[in-house]
Amino acid sequence: MISVVSTVESAPRGAGSPAPSLLQRIRRLLSRELLVTLALGQVLSLLICAIGLTSKYLADDFHANTPVFQSFLNYILLFLVYTTTLAVRQGEGNLLAILKQRWWKYMILGLIDIEANYLVLKAYQYTTLSSVQLLDCFVIPVVLLLSWFFLLVRYKAVHFLGAGLCLLGVGCMVGADVLLGRQQGLGEQKLFGDLLVLGGATLYGISNVCEEFIVKNLSRVEFLGMMGLFGSFFSGIQLAIMEHKELLKVSWDWQIGLLYLGFSAFMFSLYSFMPVVIKRTSAASVNLSLLTADLYSLFCGLFLFHYKFSALYLLSFFIIILGLLLYSSSSTFVAQDPRVYKQFRNTGGQLAPERPPLSPGAPEPSVTYTSLGPELGDELPVRVG
Repeated sequence: MISVVSTVESAPRGAGSPAPSLLQRIRRLLSRELLVTLALGQVLSLLICAIGLTSKYLADDFHANTPVFQSFLNYILLFLVYTTTLAVRQGEGNLLAILKQRWWKYMILGLIDIEANYLVLKAYQYTTLSSVQLLDCFVIPVVLLLSWFFLLVRYKAVHFLGAGLCLLGVGCMVGADVLLGRQQGLGEQKLFGDLLVLGGATLYGISNVCEEFIVKNLSRVEFLGMMGLFGSFFSGIQLAIMEHKELLKVSWDWQIGLLYLGFSAFMFSLYSFMPVVIKRTSAASVNLSLLTADLYSLFCGLFLFHYKFSALYLLSFFIIILGLLLYSSSSTFVAQDPRVYKQFRNTGGQLAPERPPLSPGAPEPSVTYTSLGPELGDELPVRVG
């Protein structure tokens, strides 16, 4: 059998047509879709900034070091809203039907999510703020690698360039912290603290990639409902074992109650809104957007905690935004090979049908690269069969 290679290319530009001006190129780059995507990512960053500020007030002003209890409150809210929604559903989307099919997968994912939060928060007791900010970026290569191998996402050179610029911006921010002497943290047993950050970042990457797969192939409510169910169960056990004494030391009053309420509301909003943004973009794009959260915290600290200002903070912010623009300006691609990649589809949540085995001498199955979204100016997808 003769294999046929067909390629569909975009029509060539006319010889007499003028090249687009710089303004036209900028307008094409800054499309409405790209600006909305960028804005959604910054909403997530602002939520993380609010979470960090409330945690700082609880720890510094009221000496309430209760990270597990704070996470437990969030999981309880997820349980009350999303798990109960699954419980009253009918059909295959019902809570019992999901547990029968995938309970052990969500149990592992719930443990990963809990321990990712715990490891990073625990690291602040052993290492410096600058180390946490820098090493927490390890989540970016973790997400890129996991997306490449498990979600079969394929990147272009512009994506690597954009991610590199974002990491350069974080390095600029950490450099400003070092120059200004903002080395918060004990610094004792620094190596242990750094390992905790790397472990937490790795778990964050695994959780985010799994979240992307679930919200794009199953449903957002299913993911959040299962996180509420298993997260509240395991964080409750961890709270009873590791943090019950710290909780008893808290001097309860209306201010502490308001801070806990605010933290829970911000965390619940983050968990509820992040799957929406991930479904629209990707786990990698969201994690790159979240790099500005530390900068928002620093800008708030200029007024709330009288931090020293450095022009490097503004420079790092613009470098990260530029990296985000570059990364979002071009679509990623998904390679689908029916022999090795089977995924759940939105239509009924059933597996794609198995293909019959190949006969000797038959051509290899085709690999199709399809764009995840429309992109102005790109060539149409190429299918090689």
